[in-house]
Amino acid sequence: MKNRYIIPKFFLLFIALILSVGTLSAQDLDDGKNLFKVNCASCHAKDMKSKLTGPALGGVAERWADYPEADLYAWIRNSQALISTGHPKANELWNEWKPTVMTNFQNLTDDQIANILGYIDGVAAGTYGAPKVDPNAPVAGVQAEETDNTLLFTVLAIILALLALVLTRIVSNLNYLAQAKEGNAPAARQTLVDTLTSKGVIGFVIFAAIVLGGYTTVNNAIGLNRMQGYQPEQPIKFSHATHAGLQKIDCQYCHDGARRSKHSVIPAANTCMNCHKAVKVGSTYGTAELTKIFASTGFDPNTDKYIPNYEEMEEEDIAKIYKKWIVNSFVQDDNNKTKYSALKISDAAVKAADKQWDGIVSSLTNDQKKQVQGPIEWIRIHNLPDHVYFNHAQHVTVGKVECQNCHGKVEEMEVVGQYSPLSMGWCINCHRQTEVKFADNDYYDSYEKYHEELKDGVREKVTVEDIGGLECQKCHY
Repeated sequence: MKNRYIIPKFFLLFIALILSVGTLSAQDLDDGKNLFKVNCASCHAKDMKSKLTGPALGGVAERWADYPEADLYAWIRNSQALISTGHPKANELWNEWKPTVMTNFQNLTDDQIANILGYIDGVAAGTYGAPKVDPNAPVAGVQAEETDNTLLFTVLAIILALLALVLTRIVSNLNYLAQAKEGNAPAARQTLVDTLTSKGVIGFVIFAAIVLGGYTTVNNAIGLNRMQGYQPEQPIKFSHATHAGLQKIDCQYCHDGARRSKHSVIPAANTCMNCHKAVKVGSTYGTAELTKIFASTGFDPNTDKYIPNYEEMEEEDIAKIYKKWIVNSFVQDDNNKTKYSALKISDAAVKAADKQWDGIVSSLTNDQKKQVQGPIEWIRIHNLPDHVYFNHAQHVTVGKVECQNCHGKVEEMEVVGQYSPLSMGWCINCHRQTEVKFADNDYYDSYEKYHEELKDGVREKVTVEDIGGLECQKCHY
C-alpha cells in the first residue's frame, strides 16, 4: 500500500521544482523591472529620461553618490522623514518638486531596492531590454522596445499542461498495477477520458478558472480609469501654455466651479467670448481655431454682433458669414499682401476659407450633433469611477490645494493630458502626508484640540488623515 503514495509525492515535488526554476533563474534586473512597474511606474517615466509626476530616474545613484547608500534607501522608503532631518539632498529634491509628495515604500527590502536601481540604470544606459542590432545594418537611432513574452508563456503553459497530463496517466497506471498486485484492482483500467472527467480534474479546472477570473476581474478593476498620460486631441486647439502661462489667466477664471462646487466645470464658450470679442485672430492658428468659437456661439466677427435667430439658420448661410470673415482676415494680413499679387491673394484666401470651414464643421458636428450651432463638445480627460466622490471645492477652497498638485504644470502644456494617476493609493498617500492649513482658515475652527496642541507644541502639524481623511465614507458614500 505504501507504493501508492510514492508516485503522487514525487509528482508534486517534480511540479514544485518545475515552477521554482523560473524563480531561481530570474535575474535581479527582471525582478527590478517588476517592482518598478508595481511601485514606481505611475509617477516616473519608464524611459528613465523624461520627467513625469516625478523626476527622471536615470542616473539617480550617481546623483546620490556623495551620500551613504543608506540615505538613498531611506529616501525611497520615506522621503518626508528624511527631509525632516534636514538632509541636504532630500531637501534639494523637495524644493524642486514640492508640493508633490513621493509615495512611501516601507516594505521594500534592501535587495529589492538594489534590483530596482539596477533596472533603472540598465534602461537608462540602454543595456537592459535593448533590441539586438544587425552588425551589417546601417547605424541609426533605434529605440529599445520591450519584448512581448505572451507567446512564450502560452507555449510554456501548454507544455506544463501536457506534462501534467502524462504524469497523471503514469500515476494512474502505477496505482492500477499496485492494486492488481494486491488483488483488488478494478475491472478495467482508467482511460484518458475517465481521467479528464474525474472529480479531481474537473475540480481543479473549476478552481483554476475561478482564480484566473478573479485575478482578471480585480486587475481590471484596479486599472479602471488609470489613464495617466491620456492626451486626446480636442475639437479646438486650445493652448493652456498661451492662456495660463503667457497671458497669466487664473485657472478659476475659466474653471470657476472648482472653488464653489463638486465639479471644476468646462467653461462655456461665452467665457471665451469675454476676451475674444476683441482678440479675433490667434497668434498661432490665425482664424482657424477662433472662428470655431464664433460659429459655436453665433458671433459675427464681421459686425461684432451676435446673429439673430442663429439656431434656425442653414449651414450654407452660416458658411457664407464665416468664410467672408476668413477671406477678409487673409487679405488684410501684411505678409500675404507682400507675398501674393491681388489675383493670387483672392485665390489663396478662398482656398483658405474653404479649408478652414471644413475644419469648423468637422470639429463642431458629429453623429449626435448635426449642426455647428451649439456648445463645443470637448473630450473629457479626467474621469473618476462612479463610486468615487471627489469635491473640488473641498480641496480648492477649504484645503487650499493648488491645481498643479493634481493636474501638473498646466500653464506649460500646449495640449492638456492627465498628469496624475488619480488612483486610490495616490489619493490616500496624499491624505496621509498633506498638512492641513489651519492658519486663518475658519473652516477648521471646530478642531479645538488640534489648535491647542499646535499652540502648546505637542504636535507639529495636522494631516488630512488626522481629521478623518482616510475614512471610507469620505470618498465612497
